[in-house]
Amino acid sequence: MPKISTYKELQVYQIAMESAMRIFELTKTFPVEERYSMVDQIRRSSRSVCANIAEAWRKRRYKAHFISEFADRCGYLKKSEVADLDARYNNFVGKIVRMLSSPNDWTIR
Repeated sequence: MPKISTYKELQVYQIAMESAMRIFELTKTFPVEERYSMVDQIRRSSRSVCANIAEAWRKRRYKAHFISEFADRCGYLKKSEVADLDARYNNFVGKIVRMLSSPNDWTIR
């Protein structure tokens, strides 16, 4: 079995993402009166599955990255904006992971 280096390589994540995107497309056809109730709830639930898988994989504490990923896949952001957000988020997460792995370095003495 090849080494998995990112949550995006997990089959369970890929299936969840494909399902969330299918749900996004399907819910575009729902009646207008359901747009702010049922559609919102269904979409948030499907996105939450992906976010929870990824968080468990990297033990993340924040969901901003996953929000930007969905915004990209739904066509709401430019590729350059997504790349910038991903780079910023990865830098941020790296710092948080370092803080969590050596908390004594960050305490007031």
